[in-house]
Amino acid sequence: YLSILLFKHSHKKMIHTYHKGDTILKLNKLNFGTAGIPITTKKPSTLEGIKRVKELNLDSMEMEFVRGINLSEENAQAIKQENKKYNIILTAHAPYYINLNAKEKAKQNASKKRIFDTARISYYAGAYSITFHAGFYLKQEKPKVYETIKNNLKDIIYNLRNEGIEIWVRPELTGKKTQFGDLDELINLSLDVENILPCIDFAHYHARENAKYNNYESYRNLLEKIEKELGRKALNNMHIHMSGINYGPKGEKNHLPLNESDIKWKEILKTWKEFNIKGVVISESPIIEYDAIMMKNFWNAL
Repeated sequence: YLSILLFKHSHKKMIHTYHKGDTILKLNKLNFGTAGIPITTKKPSTLEGIKRVKELNLDSMEMEFVRGINLSEENAQAIKQENKKYNIILTAHAPYYINLNAKEKAKQNASKKRIFDTARISYYAGAYSITFHAGFYLKQEKPKVYETIKNNLKDIIYNLRNEGIEIWVRPELTGKKTQFGDLDELINLSLDVENILPCIDFAHYHARENAKYNNYESYRNLLEKIEKELGRKALNNMHIHMSGINYGPKGEKNHLPLNESDIKWKEILKTWKEFNIKGVVISESPIIEYDAIMMKNFWNAL
């Protein structure tokens, strides 16, 4: 009932009165970090994770709310204050239990509330960006699914703006054909909805397309398409997930360390250098900090 009240506003009421992302944190370089608290953190907590990221000479950390948002507003604001000592770029991953195309309206509303709550608490923590898996096709026509998810995202942005919350809200490029979130869908959402940009998960892209596009030219084409459709601003505000990946005919199975996968990660990083992208790269490898450090070192040597 509360989630229905929260999202009672129709997407038709949205009024576009500002330039997309103009008040959101700007990053002047590519920042490498971990999906969650580094494995080598002695006493795991968000603050200890931030400190450990700094010790590792990394730049960012993604708060993992994948099983629920376990951070209070008070603690989020304390994290923002404490992080001023370390200047670690924070992002967040919303809960897995999200389907903006659920058949039941109550489940759509619950999904919208989870994204809203993730954005809200992340904003209080001083985060740059949030990401999430937007939903499933459920054997429906793709244009119909797109409209449902687009309108639900407009509701979320409307409510965030009403609270004065400015943060990038990013549907993720997903790893299975049954999941909403191919590159074209994410680009179109970014054109149709304020403060939406893609989270490009290169491992998911690799798995979704069954390694069809696993070379320098293909990854270059991906970035070129983003720049052509969304402009330089998108390349200056990237949120990237990287890891190795195990996959089959239906797409993603599980993440792997970069060097235990066939993904040509060095070629991917070379395209990032060519396009001089900025933003955040989050390692989702099972060995998160080790692969984050390896990528950062390779990037710096290019």
